[in-house]
Amino acid sequence: MSRFSRRRRQAALAASVLVLAACSTGGDGPGDEAAAVPAGLESFYSQQLEWGTCEAVAPGAGVGGDLECARVTVPLDYAEPGGETASVAISRARASGVRIGSLLVNPGGPGASGLALASVATGTPVGESFDVVGFDPRGVGASTPAVQCLTGPERDADRAVNDVDSSPEGIAASEARSQERARLCAERTGVDVLAHVGTREVVRDMDVVRAALGEQRLDYLGYSYGTRLGTAYAEAFPDNVRAMVLDGAIDPAQSVVDQVLGQAEGFQQAFDAFAADCTARPDCPLGTDPAGATARFRELVDPLIDTPAATTDPRGLSYGDAITGVQQALYSPNLWTPLRGGLAALTRGQGDSLLMLADLYEGRADDGTYTNIEDAFDAVRCVDDPPETDRAAMGAADTAFRNAAPFLDDGRGTGAAPLDLCAFWPVPPTSEPRVPDVPGLPPVLVVSTTGDPATPYRAGVDLADALGAELLTFEGAQHTVVFDGEACVDDAVAAYLRDPSDVPEGLRCG
Repeated sequence: MSRFSRRRRQAALAASVLVLAACSTGGDGPGDEAAAVPAGLESFYSQQLEWGTCEAVAPGAGVGGDLECARVTVPLDYAEPGGETASVAISRARASGVRIGSLLVNPGGPGASGLALASVATGTPVGESFDVVGFDPRGVGASTPAVQCLTGPERDADRAVNDVDSSPEGIAASEARSQERARLCAERTGVDVLAHVGTREVVRDMDVVRAALGEQRLDYLGYSYGTRLGTAYAEAFPDNVRAMVLDGAIDPAQSVVDQVLGQAEGFQQAFDAFAADCTARPDCPLGTDPAGATARFRELVDPLIDTPAATTDPRGLSYGDAITGVQQALYSPNLWTPLRGGLAALTRGQGDSLLMLADLYEGRADDGTYTNIEDAFDAVRCVDDPPETDRAAMGAADTAFRNAAPFLDDGRGTGAAPLDLCAFWPVPPTSEPRVPDVPGLPPVLVVSTTGDPATPYRAGVDLADALGAELLTFEGAQHTVVFDGEACVDDAVAAYLRDPSDVPEGLRCG
């Protein structure tokens, strides 16, 4: 998963111009010796896990009863292992056959809960051979302390604001909202927590989890932002890697503004593919000519800037939520049918379907409560990359974004744009974009989809090159593909995870 919405656009533009399983050894690794334990962390690495029902261990997380959960204690600040601690919630689907080891999985985000992802390989050869282990990274979901910035009502109010005014007054108002949100994050979460929720800390947590699971080497599957976690783990603990699959790559050497411009191009490509499919069908709300689909789309959504569409929910459909709902549906062709229905309903002045898609993206439940995915997303990205504070660069990036994705251009650009939330963040960044340098890394498999809107294909090519990894190309139009039912991909991944020497070379699927 890669977070991408009106906030993601502004955020990313501003940020840069992204009981034990002790019977197992995790299969064959670089060597049979046990992985080294960092000095001062012995008690964390040797902790015994107490598995129980997920409802008991992570109440309210909504994880199915077929999984079991546990908690792993880690230092809040690895420079002070004797100080405050954090609790990382993990889940497990036990291997159904002859067990090789544990496979740690992450869905991306950043900020997405990974507990339910433990069931991702159920019924596959990977699920037969591995205990699949999901986790909520520190600050996320059921892990504690959790990042908390806005209440449910405050989130609703924030989503209702149409942040499209690029006049000096509009920019000042947008930045004032960002400053207030940063203040609330610091007040409600704590500056010490915000300073230690980034990728730098999460990869160290992953190594503690590996040891607590009884594994000498790590087997890992990361989607989207999870590829950044995998890359950073490989840099920090190259000798502890057994096998690693990185699907939907984020290029760690790419600036955040370049990432977002790549996403803009990717989402325009996805919109064009959707429009071509839609306009070939009767009663398409975008008309009958794909060349006119962008203009027709703007005719449908632009009026929402001034007047929300009616919904059964008293909130109505704001312009921002309409855009978010559309982008949610463009992640996969499986959502094109509800997207067509939502746009058709909008022609009748009804916004329920698009609001539902936006709520899905934003993590809002029917009772008005939210997961902390957006709060955690902001907290992680603001410490993972340096913020952009050059206003001229921000304006140029905004113009480039509009040119790259015309279907997202409201036509109100002025060549200026507000500084993002991260420019006002209360703690400094802890990392920056760079080319990973991991000599001697075991074989790694990068999976990249040609029409992926959120993590463009080229990023996978570049990441594979940087890591000396093999690239598996999937010809498709969706965000990530492993365990999505594509036999060519899934069979290759399963063979590799079972035997890392069996890494496919130059395979194309789809």
